[in-house]
Formats: sequence, structure tokens, C-alpha cells
Amino acid sequence: MQNRTLYFGDNLEILREKIPDETFDLIYLDPPFNSNRNYNVIFKEGLQDSPAQVQAFEDSWHWTRETQEVFEELVGIRQSKAEINADIINLMQAMEKLVGHNDMLAYLTMMTVRLIKLRRVLKSTGSIYLHCDPTASHYLKIVMDAIFDKKNFRNEIVWHYRRWTNVSDRFKKMHDIILFYSKSDNATFNRIEIEPTESQRAVVERGYNVNSVVKDGRKILQLLVYDKNIVDKLVAEGKINLSKYGNVVYRDSSLTEANDVWNIQYLHSQAKERLGYPTQKPEALLERIIKASSNEGDWVLDPFCGCGTTVSVAEHLKRNWVGIDITMLAINLIRHRLAKQYPDIKMFVDGRPKDLGAARALFKKDPFEFEYWALDLVSAVPAQSKTKENMRGADKGIDGVINFIKDIENNKQVYGRLLVQVKGGGTHRNDIATLKGDVDREKADGGVFITLENPTKPMREEAVSAGSYEVKFTHQTYPKIQILTVEDLLNNKKPEVPLVALSYYKEAKTAKVERKTKGLGI
Repeated sequence: MQNRTLYFGDNLEILREKIPDETFDLIYLDPPFNSNRNYNVIFKEGLQDSPAQVQAFEDSWHWTRETQEVFEELVGIRQSKAEINADIINLMQAMEKLVGHNDMLAYLTMMTVRLIKLRRVLKSTGSIYLHCDPTASHYLKIVMDAIFDKKNFRNEIVWHYRRWTNVSDRFKKMHDIILFYSKSDNATFNRIEIEPTESQRAVVERGYNVNSVVKDGRKILQLLVYDKNIVDKLVAEGKINLSKYGNVVYRDSSLTEANDVWNIQYLHSQAKERLGYPTQKPEALLERIIKASSNEGDWVLDPFCGCGTTVSVAEHLKRNWVGIDITMLAINLIRHRLAKQYPDIKMFVDGRPKDLGAARALFKKDPFEFEYWALDLVSAVPAQSKTKENMRGADKGIDGVINFIKDIENNKQVYGRLLVQVKGGGTHRNDIATLKGDVDREKADGGVFITLENPTKPMREEAVSAGSYEVKFTHQTYPKIQILTVEDLLNNKKPEVPLVALSYYKEAKTAKVERKTKGLGI
């Protein structure tokens, strides 16, 4: 495992098969909340007549045959691949009686088996932060107690934020919960200092504060002072006697130690950090977590890495990192994000096809993710209608769109479009005729047909018969219908697209860091 690794796939399978015991110093996870919402990824805006979004994932879990089998492992009915103890068996039996066989029990079942694996890959000095919302945080805390032991509970962190909400018949929801556990009493923890509140500033102005603390089994007094000059003045005036105190700690008068309520701005739609991913969290939130529970060169894992904020911040803070996500869309987004932020970065992507055999295997396993992978190879925006549900029905012919600038009129850019069709199974001449019809119907400039199988001679003839289109901006002509095989794309052959083709991902700001890494012998 390299020190910058993205895994595409189910994190449970990857944790079981590819991650050794006690690998990570810090784990942060922001799993789906079981809120029964479908999330859309918003792509780069401002493109004329182009689809702006595509469904990224469904934020819900369902009771299926797989869920039933995992549940039976957790309650000891069938042989388990997980490390099950009596507390977990008793907990899951109680949960079954309490919530019944429904989506909530499915969620708790699938989270429990993953948290067991996450404990295995966490170092004895490591910590885990589980991000959740009120729909399940109370259940998850009991699950965490059973897996990590309630004595290793550190904090229930309240992330408080402000955002616009609709009028409601209840108090407005303005917080998430982050459950902070360690694996042992010997976990890494670095004190975090933040701007003080008004009441804390009042203490600063008084000059000192006395706390009662326990050290080496003895109760002593600790003098917390914010300005050495103030203390010297108080000593000179005979107002305090330092000999009474077991320890004197001088602090920056402008900062105070962070508590378990974090006031960090929610990412609104116009935030500079916003990349369009539905559940994107602010970098400041991850920065605080990573700084608190890891040091430079440590290993950080995010098993639900989404748009990659955790691994991006880990890179910035000179940590080694691993991210896992089950959607190719997320893996593509993270690759583009990190390449923009850190131009010299070298990352390893596991599970993304690099040869024809792997491409065939991905298509067989999940045609939906195969399409996302193929579309990214030609920088195409996934079509708005492309969801797993839609793919089960009739194919509408448009899988993605390549956008480009084709002219400038009255000092304004005029955008062009190429429709993209991806085929993993058998192909024939009618597929090309259908794409030609889609191009005409949608008033697009041309089309790109990507095929896993080699095209037939009639297919190539049909494509040639479509003619060409001209880009006035460059005074060049391009074939109206192009056919590319997956093998072509793997050999770095690209479709003929104007040089002014547009990137379809919202771009992150560039950031450079000097890293000091320590490797793992794995």
C-alpha cells in the first residue's frame, strides 16, 4: 500500500482483503446517514444547454439478502468473518427487537460490521471520528461502545453551523454529531487552540484563572495564566503567591483550548471550497480533527471519502493517507481535485481499470460504474438521466456530454456539445444510427461512441456517412460521429475534440506542500 492510495470498491471488501492490522493512526468516516435522500453531484456551471448534475448516490440502506446474512453473522447464527464478541451479539439482538427488520436495522447492521473492521486496522495509539446526524447518532454511540469499549469514548463533538432553512414547526437543525473514540488510553492527542469566546476573554482580562487538577494521584492547583507580564505584576503587588501552585502554564492571550462544540462555517452553495459534491464538509473541520489526533507522517483513512476533503487536508498537513469509495464518480472527482491542488502529486488508484481485462471485469460487475469510468477517460459529463434505476429500463442513448467552445459572438462564448454513448456489450450498425439520431434530435454538434468490443465494418461505414462539423473558433472540421474502443482509450487515444474543450469538474484551488513521509512495510 503506497502512502497516497485511493481504493475503488466496497470498503468492507477492501478492509477485509487489502488492509493489514493496525495500519492507521486516525480514521475519519462520514457514512450515509440513512436519511432516505438521493444526492446529485453538481458539475461545473455556465455550460449552455448541458446537463448540470447527475445522481451520485442514494443516502439510504435497505434490508436485503446480503444484509440478512451479515446480521446473522453479527448475532452468531452463521460463521462470521468479523471479530464478534458477546457485547455485539447482545446489542444486535436488542436492536432487532427495538427497531425491527427495516432500513434502520439494515443501516446499523452494515455500519457495525464495517466498524468492527475499522477497529482492526486502527493502531493501538489511534483514534476514530464517526460523523453522524440525529437520525442514527444515538444508536451508533451504543454500537461504538460495544466495539471500541465505552471506556475509550472521548467526546461527543457538536459541529454547530449556520445556514438558511425553511420555516418549520420545530427548532431549526444547525448541528451534526461527531463521535470521538480511541483504541486505548495511549492515543495521540494534540491540544487545539482557537479564538476565545467573550466569556473566556473576560478571564484573559483578569489575568489568571485557577483550576483544580490531579497529577500523579495527588490533587494540586494549576495556575493558568494568559500573560506573563500580568502575572509578574500580580506577584509584585503580593496578590498571588506562585509557591502555592504545582504548575504554571503560560498561554497566548488571544487563544483558548477548543471544547466539544465546534463553530465552523457550513459550506453554502457559493463557498469557494464547494466542488459540487452533496455532502462535502469544510476543510476547517477535517483540519481540526487531523491536527488533534495525528502527527506529520502518520497514516489517515477515510473509508467513505466522497469528494476527498479528508485526503486533501491530510496531504496538505503532510500525512500519509488512504481513501475508499464505492462510486467511480467519487474516485474520478478526487483524482481531478488532488491533481489540481497538488500538481506534482503521485497517487495510486486501486480498482480503476488499467487494461482491457480489468475493464471487462468492471463491466460485468457493475455496468453503471463502467460507464462512469469510460466517460471520465474522455472528460465527459455523465448525463443527468444516468442512474442505476434508469439503466434497468430502456437505454436513452445519451450517457454523457463533452462540452467545448465552438465560437465567440458579440464577445460571448458559444458552447458546443458532443454526445457520448458507452457500450459494454454487443454492438451493431443500428447503435451508430441511433447516436446519429440523438445528435440531430438534441441539436448537438457530434457524437462519440465508446465500445468495449471491436466495431464492425458496417458500424464504421455508418459513422463515416454522418459527415463532419466545423468549429468556427478554430476553423477546423471534425468527424460528426467518432468510434473509439476501450482499448484505444487505454492506449491514450482520445476523441477528436477542439483544443478549447472544457473541464467538467469544478476546480479546487492549487496548494503545494513539502512532505516528510514515513513508509510502511506493506
